[in-house]
Amino acid sequence: MDTSDPRIVFDERGVCDHCRGFYRDVLPNWHPNERGKEMFRREVAAIKKQARGKPYDCIMGMSGGLDSSYLLHLAVAEFGLRPLVFHVDGGWNTDIAVNNIQMLVEKLGLELFTEVISWPAMRDFQLAFFKSGTPHLDIPQDHAFFGTMFHFANKYGVKCILNGGNFSTECIRNPKDWLYYGTDMPMINDIRARFCTTDMEGYPFSGILYHKVFLRYVKGIRVVRPLNYLPYTKATAIQTLSEKYGWKSYPQKHFESRFTKFYEGYWLPTRFGYDTRRVQYSSLIVTEQMTRAEALKRLESPPYDPAVIDEEFEYIATKLGIGVEELQHYHQMPLKWFRDYKNQEWLFDLGARVMKLMGLERAIKR
Repeated sequence: MDTSDPRIVFDERGVCDHCRGFYRDVLPNWHPNERGKEMFRREVAAIKKQARGKPYDCIMGMSGGLDSSYLLHLAVAEFGLRPLVFHVDGGWNTDIAVNNIQMLVEKLGLELFTEVISWPAMRDFQLAFFKSGTPHLDIPQDHAFFGTMFHFANKYGVKCILNGGNFSTECIRNPKDWLYYGTDMPMINDIRARFCTTDMEGYPFSGILYHKVFLRYVKGIRVVRPLNYLPYTKATAIQTLSEKYGWKSYPQKHFESRFTKFYEGYWLPTRFGYDTRRVQYSSLIVTEQMTRAEALKRLESPPYDPAVIDEEFEYIATKLGIGVEELQHYHQMPLKWFRDYKNQEWLFDLGARVMKLMGLERAIKR
């Protein structure tokens, strides 16, 4: 990590707050070993007991990415859970992602629920974020995923959501200036009011109070992150999934979505100077899956392929129904961030501090 995170803080030894937070808050409370396995076995027993007599004992979303794919393998093949598996199609799936999902679901003998987001709504929402000038262009996709997940859990009466979030590959968080909270409804509604041209009928909105308070404490739906209990490394997960399911890897984390590939691989680094590989590699460095020298060497090359970026630029513009010139305009317009719009940053920060004090959240750096 470097000063492209505008709020990074280095100590007198040159160690940044991202690393200090990992060694102080995460590492002492992270047990990806037999101790963690036993903790998760007890968790599994409680999940199964609570769901006895029901068709599903948990729910989990599948993007086709590494974390969710490996989690599905572990949940079903090793712990015998019966997840309701759903996928949100926001219109940007890569062929590799579709194939990865299908291979896993078929070989594990599961049924896949697919929720297709209205393309006119998704298109309008994504264009609104381009017009906002902010770096937070993936919020329309992310919000659709989480909104659908919470609605599915409530609809089917499932009390446990399995989430692929993990310390092993994600212990260093993206700074808020890079990737902001995707459920800040005041910000979303402000951007919609200014730039959307439709009412976005059918889009699955879900505010933080709905899923953090109502679903958790009124409906009793909780989120469990199994990969934080279990031995999990990127290399082992790729090898296991490839050998057992014919799963194929992606050039970079989150590249199962063609839009996210363009957004994180090209838009963020060239417009804002934010290279999300710094976050991803930093997580692998502190968890001893990559050396710092290797990470720096990889960062010497751009995160996108210069030979095909013009074609990718044209594809994104055409898919969104605009001209290349209009997309170039959004790339060159003045920079803005979430703070330029109405927002509830204070509420998210307060919630994160409370969760950390309660021992429910180990890393709140954003």
